[in-house]
Amino acid sequence: MEPWQQSQQPARAASTTDTKNLSLSHAHFWPAMEVTPKHTQAVSGWAAMEPSGEVVPFAFKRRENGVDDVTIKVHYCGMCHTDLHFINNDWGITMYPLVPGHEITGVVTRVGANVSGFRPGDRVGVGCIAASCLDCDHCRRSEENYCDKVALTYNGIFWDGSVTYGGYSSMLVAHKRFLVRIPDALPLDAAAPLLCAGITVYSPMKQHGMLLGEPGRRLGVVGLGGLGHVAVKFGKAFGLKVTVISTSPAKEREARESLKADDFVLSTDERQMQAMARSLDYVIDTVSAQHSLGPILELLKVNGKLVLVAAPDKPVELPSFPLIFGKRTVSGSMTGGMKETQEMMDLCGEHGITADIELVSTDGINDALARLARNDVRYRFVVDVAGTGSRL
Repeated sequence: MEPWQQSQQPARAASTTDTKNLSLSHAHFWPAMEVTPKHTQAVSGWAAMEPSGEVVPFAFKRRENGVDDVTIKVHYCGMCHTDLHFINNDWGITMYPLVPGHEITGVVTRVGANVSGFRPGDRVGVGCIAASCLDCDHCRRSEENYCDKVALTYNGIFWDGSVTYGGYSSMLVAHKRFLVRIPDALPLDAAAPLLCAGITVYSPMKQHGMLLGEPGRRLGVVGLGGLGHVAVKFGKAFGLKVTVISTSPAKEREARESLKADDFVLSTDERQMQAMARSLDYVIDTVSAQHSLGPILELLKVNGKLVLVAAPDKPVELPSFPLIFGKRTVSGSMTGGMKETQEMMDLCGEHGITADIELVSTDGINDALARLARNDVRYRFVVDVAGTGSRL
């Protein structure tokens, strides 16, 4: 999803007050810096005030529930690596204060007069998108994620000119178009990461025909993290032979035993990589660190497809020979449109697919962010925003 963020505004100076000494359970909340006339609903949340890698308690206001809006009590919010990038202003576009979170699940508390698809008490989710123009070719095809005027769930600019705040907060107001229903079969905590990690891998898998259930088709998944482990689950659910490709030998047991991957390849072992040459029909690359695509391309059959779904800070290396001599294709993909996201969520309900999560309290957000920076999570942190402590 990261490429669309280049159109956002640059970083704004944070408060000069030292925020690092505040704990998340501290009684004081920083007041919001943005004031918009129709933003009247008081909300408590957690925000980054500067590129320190941490968040602090933060009080702000959300807009009134309009005729096309749905108000949600936030129960859970997944922690995406993108949250870290924005908190640290890695891309130079962060607008502070920043309330992260775009893997949001909760329960509807209020609906507008024009809303017919949702009612109070419904279990719903909000992903990466808060708004789009609703009128371009992409929006008409429910490819809202590719709209030139897309607004992110956080660090975006909404229709009223306000900066959007994400799901590290007690409640959220969302336009009815940008909500999905969470199937009753899925717990709200483990379903939350599907709203980013899930749709990010599902969309290209659907686009490239990986979910058609064709016998004998083989998928490679590069990286076994938040996105990678969900890609393995999708592949197995739709009958693909799945190979996990990783730099960590410690992940082989997890891949084979926990996720039921068919094969595991250590990408730093040249002999193993050569043994798998021209064996895969598809590869999904979920690695956000700089790396060469050459060795990965060699694993693909002739006409094989490699899809990038992560955004390394530095350009990846793309040699031409593996492309030319294998007639292979490299493409990219970012999240998905709303129709596709609901389709993905419904399929997850039918197949019992959820993310493997570690639930953290709001007091533990900064510890979790620090662990996330070290890739020390299996496989997704989810913040228990409502403090329910139960799988709803």
